[in-house]
Amino acid sequence: MTAPVKIHRRSFLQVVALVGGGIMFSSLVASADAEGAERLEGDPFVPNAFIRITTDGKITIIAKNPEEGQGVLQSLPMIICEELDAEWSQVTIEQADSDESRYGRQFAGGSMSTPMNYDNHRRLGAAARAMLVAAAARTWNVPESELTTSKASVSHNPSGRRLGYGALATTAATMPVPDLAKVTLKDPATFRLLGKRIPGLDNRKIVTGKKLFGIDVVVPGMLHAVFEKCPVFGGKVVSANLDAVSKLRGVKHVFVVDGVGTALDGLMPGVAVVADSWYNAKTARAQLRVQWDEGATAQQGSAWFAERAKELSQKAADRIGRKDGDVDAAFAGAAKVVEAAYFYPFISHATLEPQNCTAHFKNGKLEIWAPTQMPQPGRDLVSKTMGIAGSDITIHLTRIGGGFGRRLKNDYMVEAAWISRVVNAPVKLLWTREDDMRHDHYRQAGFHYLKGGVDARGKVVAWRNHVILEGVRAGEWPARYVPNYSLELSSLPHGIPTGALRAPGSNGIAFVIQSFVDELAHAAGKDPLQFRLDLLTPAVPAAAQDNFNPDRARGVLELVRDKSAWGGKPMPKGRGLGVAFHFSHLGYFAEVVDASVDARGVVTVHKVWVAADVGSQITNLSGAENQCQGACIDGVSAALGQEITIDNGRAVQGNFDRYPLLRMSRSFPVEVHFRTTENSPTGMGEPALPPVIPALCNAIFVATGKRIRSLPIANQLA
Repeated sequence: MTAPVKIHRRSFLQVVALVGGGIMFSSLVASADAEGAERLEGDPFVPNAFIRITTDGKITIIAKNPEEGQGVLQSLPMIICEELDAEWSQVTIEQADSDESRYGRQFAGGSMSTPMNYDNHRRLGAAARAMLVAAAARTWNVPESELTTSKASVSHNPSGRRLGYGALATTAATMPVPDLAKVTLKDPATFRLLGKRIPGLDNRKIVTGKKLFGIDVVVPGMLHAVFEKCPVFGGKVVSANLDAVSKLRGVKHVFVVDGVGTALDGLMPGVAVVADSWYNAKTARAQLRVQWDEGATAQQGSAWFAERAKELSQKAADRIGRKDGDVDAAFAGAAKVVEAAYFYPFISHATLEPQNCTAHFKNGKLEIWAPTQMPQPGRDLVSKTMGIAGSDITIHLTRIGGGFGRRLKNDYMVEAAWISRVVNAPVKLLWTREDDMRHDHYRQAGFHYLKGGVDARGKVVAWRNHVILEGVRAGEWPARYVPNYSLELSSLPHGIPTGALRAPGSNGIAFVIQSFVDELAHAAGKDPLQFRLDLLTPAVPAAAQDNFNPDRARGVLELVRDKSAWGGKPMPKGRGLGVAFHFSHLGYFAEVVDASVDARGVVTVHKVWVAADVGSQITNLSGAENQCQGACIDGVSAALGQEITIDNGRAVQGNFDRYPLLRMSRSFPVEVHFRTTENSPTGMGEPALPPVIPALCNAIFVATGKRIRSLPIANQLA
C-alpha cells in the first residue's frame, strides 16, 4: 500500500472569527509530500487551504492550485466539502491568488495535486465539521455523540432540533481547535460527493465564451505589447529600425531588451513593441528589421542531431545507468536476438491559449495577472531579474487555456513585467501562435538503440538500451525483471530550449520500451499481452522495486484484457489491436487501441480502452474520465503528426498548418475503467498518456506488419 501523505506534529488548524459574524478555517501544515513524489523547491512550513462560513450560511472554499483544465478548481474543494458534510450546491469556490504563505505549495504539474493534498484537505474539512458539531453541542447542552451532520447542518435527532452551519459559525469560532493529525475522518463508504460525476464549474462559461483566461484580462489604462526574439534560440539584438517603427500607427513605445543572463527560460534579448491595441502592435512588429547575432546554436539542426546520435551509438556510452548480470553472455546464448533504433522528436506544447501575461509596475511594486502553472517560481524569476522584493509582487491566477507543462516556465511573465516597468504603464503581452510554437520549451527528443534477447521458451534473458539525449531512470521497467540488463546513457549537448511536457520523459520512453517489448513478444511467438504479464512475474523484493508495484501493473493489464475482449475474435485485414502499459506519476495504466490502416496509409483509431489504478478513491469521476480521454486523444495526436524540426538553430514549424492537432472528425471513443486498490489516491493529468502511443503503434504492426520505430507516424505507411 502506498504510504499516505503524513500530517506532522507541527500541523494545526487556524480559526479566525469574521467581522460581522462567521468563521474562517485555514490549515497550517508542515510540508507533506506524497511518498515517491519528487520534491519541488518551496518553503517546508506553509499554510495549505481554508474554508469560510458566514452567518448567512454561505460557504466558500478556496481552490489553491492553478486550473489548466485538469479539474483542480473543483476536485480539491470537493475533498474539503465531503468531509465538511455540505452539499456541493451549497458551496462557492474561489480561485486563490498566488500566496504560498497562506495556501502552501501552489502549482499545477506532475499530477501531484491529489497526492499532496488529499489527506490534508480531508482533515481540514473534518476539523471544521468537528468544531461546528462542538458549537451545536454547547448551544443545545447535549453530548456531541448525539449529533449528526448533513447538508451543511447539525441535527440532534432525539429532540428533532437542527441548525445550519451559518447559525453555528460564530460559536464555532470559539471552540477548541482540533489536532489535524487526530481528527476523525468519514468512512469512505459513506461518501456522498467524492467518486461522483460532477460537471466542471466553468463548463458553461467556457463554451459560451466568458472571460476567464489570461488572454481575457483587461485593466484600466492598459497598453498592448508584442515581443520579437531572435529566431535562433539565445540570439542577441545587434541593431533594429526602432525610429521607423515608432512612427507607425498606434505605437507608443519600441525598444530593445538586452536580456538578463543566458537562461533560455528567463528574460531573453529582443525588441518590444507597445501600442494602443494588440493589432497595431502586431502590425508594427511586421515592419521591424532586426539584425541578430545568432550565436553557436545556429549551427545546429535536426539532421545534425541524427548524425551525431548515430555516431555516439557506435561508441562506448558516456556512463552506465544500470547494469545487471552479464548482458553479452546472455545475448550469445539467446535463441533470438532483436535489434532496433527508435526515435521521438522535439514536440511543442501547442496550447490553444498562446503565452500571455498582464503586468502593472507602479511605485516600485508589481501586480501580475498570469495563466501560470508555477506562480511562486514566476515571482522568484521576476524578483531576481528586476531586483524587486518578492513581497512587492502580487500574482493573480487566471484560468489557463492549456498548459501541459509549458507554463511551468515563466518567460512570458518576466517579459511582461519588464516591459511594464520600462513604459511605466499596465501592459498586456500576448504572443502570436508563431511566437508560441517557435519559442517553446519543447519535449526533449530522444534516440534509443536497443538490443534484446529471448531464450527458447520465449523468456526475455537480455536487454540493452543505449539512450542519447533523453534520460531514463535506472529503475525504469523492465529493469529488475530481466536478469541481464544494461542501460547506457550518452549526452548530446545542444542549445534548444526543452522542458516538461505532459508525462515528461514517460511520453517518449513508454513509446520505446513498450514497442520494443512488443517486438520481443512477436519474436518469441507469444501473445503480446500475456508476454507482458509473464515479464512482470519474477519476484522482486519490495525494497528493490523503486516504487513500482508489479501486482498493480498486472492488475491493470488483466483489467484492460477483459474489458477489450483481447484475443476474443479475429480482426479484419488491415485492422489490429495493440496493447501497452506504463507506470508514471504514481499511476498504473494499461491501454488497448483498436486501429486500422487503409490502402492510402491513413490511420483510423476506432476505440481505446483504458484500465487505471490510481488508488483507493476517485475524487471526481467525470474529471477523471475526462483526463483519461483527453490524454489518449493528446497522445494519438502527437503520434500521428507532431514534430518540431530544427534548421540552422530555428524551429521550422510555426502554426497548425505544419503542426496538426487531431481534428474532431478523427476523434474516437475512449472507454475508461478504474481498478480500486488500497493505495493512497494519486493524480490523473499525465499517467494516462504514455501507454496510448505504443499501443497505437503496436496495433499498426498487427494491421500492416510494419513496425513504427520513429515518430511521428505521418506518411510512413503510405
